[in-house]
Amino acid sequence: MSQTVLLEQALLPDGWQRDVLVDIKDGLIASLDVKPTPQQMAGAKLVAGATVPGLPNLHSHTFQRGMAGLAETRGPSGDSFWTWRQVMYRFLEHLDPDDIEAIAAMAMMEMLEGGFTSLAEFHYLHHDPKGIAYADRAELAVRIIAAAQQTGINLTLLPVLYAQGGFGGQPVADQQRRFYNDLESYFLLHAASAEALKVLPHAKIGIAPHSLRAVTPDMLRALLAAGLPGPIHIHIAEQVKEVDDCLAWSGQRPVEWLFNHFAVDPQWCLIHATHMSEAETQALARSNAVAGLCPVTEANLGDGIFNALSYQSMKGKWGVGSDSNVEISAFAELRCLEYGQRLLHRGRNLLADAEGHSTGFALYSNALQGGAQALQQPVGALRVGAQADWVTLDLTHPTLAPLPPSHWLDALVFVADRSVIHSVTTSGTLRVQNGRHLAHDAIATRFTDRLRRLLARAG
Repeated sequence: MSQTVLLEQALLPDGWQRDVLVDIKDGLIASLDVKPTPQQMAGAKLVAGATVPGLPNLHSHTFQRGMAGLAETRGPSGDSFWTWRQVMYRFLEHLDPDDIEAIAAMAMMEMLEGGFTSLAEFHYLHHDPKGIAYADRAELAVRIIAAAQQTGINLTLLPVLYAQGGFGGQPVADQQRRFYNDLESYFLLHAASAEALKVLPHAKIGIAPHSLRAVTPDMLRALLAAGLPGPIHIHIAEQVKEVDDCLAWSGQRPVEWLFNHFAVDPQWCLIHATHMSEAETQALARSNAVAGLCPVTEANLGDGIFNALSYQSMKGKWGVGSDSNVEISAFAELRCLEYGQRLLHRGRNLLADAEGHSTGFALYSNALQGGAQALQQPVGALRVGAQADWVTLDLTHPTLAPLPPSHWLDALVFVADRSVIHSVTTSGTLRVQNGRHLAHDAIATRFTDRLRRLLARAG
């Protein structure tokens, strides 16, 4: 299927351009003309407003959207990631496949309405509540894929290997039984997931060893030696306790241990990497791997603040993700990242590229590039060969209307909420119009119904 559209204003790799003619074929940008003739423009469908490439979401657990708001009650002792994890374990005890699909569709819809157009789903919920594999090992992956079909988000699926409960080969806890696979069952799961993914024309599959605490060194070595395609994502150095436990187990910090034992390269995405030494920060930057940052979730969980200022000065690559989906907004992730640096270093405009440069532009462009690399999809830019994924902003919105183009991205990141989004297109197909997904009511109604039933079952 082909179509031609005229973007009134478009953010191209070299900046804003007016009247950009785009030919789309099979969901990809087949040609892009920045100086179309009046005759060419006359035959094209006008996309009014300011169009930016859709942001890739490089890290999400969609099922956690269903527990948003359920973990904000203070417990009898100091709350932390580890107490939040107990709430998560209790929540997933009652999830069935229909719940998981409905929650995933809600999260993906909100991603599209919030400026994300592609997603890397770090999928570690594999079995039924008793820890038994479904008749179709990929049953829950199939539900994630179905949600992507319903919403139109472009998907990179990352089946997770979760094989131990802690450093040093500790057995998984009973609460982790829905995650567990050994290598043999994981390879079967991965193959079934890859087959199921074929229904999505532009989808990718990768691998995700959950974390160094959840896989043994031998398992990680064997997993990488299998040569499975796609990106490699891993949680690492998210928590101080994780760093301390890794030191107790190996005498090395998590990122240090990983780089000392494996060849980390641009295929990798290290999720969080919050607690790194200067040497670890340098190693990650030099590797050209991507740091997968989730600033809103990291703030919500009290994880800590990634030292983006130092990392970016070393030309390190990074992107952002919505992780626990407690708040789903591409702009909020970028804003929270910059504000964290301002609080940490007591300065302003810290992640701008240079004096006189736009901070919003630097944040947005870096997240586009790092996210595209992490997903290994042709996304993150309006250029020939890329997927026709974009977000069109309403230039009559009070946040943007008074401003010149040079300040649009600053306003988008630091001022706007999702009401500034007029429409969203993925693979050349309109998904969001007037700020609402075309299937918003049906998806939201199903989510609400399933969640009410789920919470009633859970008591």
